[in-house]
Amino acid sequence: MADSKTTGGDFVLSRVFDAPRDLVWKAFTEPQRMKEWWGPKGFTVIASKMDLRVGGGYLYGLRAPDGGAMWGKMVYREIVPPERIVFINSFSNEAGGTTRHPLNQSWPLEMMSIITFEEQPGGKTKFTIRWSPHNATADEQKTFDTNHDSMRQGWGGTLAQLEAYLGRAV
Repeated sequence: MADSKTTGGDFVLSRVFDAPRDLVWKAFTEPQRMKEWWGPKGFTVIASKMDLRVGGGYLYGLRAPDGGAMWGKMVYREIVPPERIVFINSFSNEAGGTTRHPLNQSWPLEMMSIITFEEQPGGKTKFTIRWSPHNATADEQKTFDTNHDSMRQGWGGTLAQLEAYLGRAV
């Protein structure tokens, strides 16, 4: 069950997973688990390095279906186990230096990401991602605002992979 909406320029997407909150939390906070599902559909994780603390980060590499590599990073700003993670997300190079989106140079350089994990009846978990440009130019904000359908598709594929992972995880 997916629900997405735009609120004040933010992109918000929620999904309820048939998995306990502790497991969904671990899927986001353990690099070996992230390696099993992170990224858009068809992508494979080729690197997964995490320092889960405020000021720490997650550096990941993805292999695209065409064989090309894409890198990204998260820098953690707030971690409240097992309820909430706040981080700045960016594209990066293999060394973790911030870079522009490889396919869209006007995409915001940094994205504020707020993820919440809410317990639901029956051992389920409501996952919500709130995404917004951080320190964006007017052009970057406009690019973000006009690409919500693409974000829904990308996050939808990523969350489908997470759902499949949760179904087989222990």
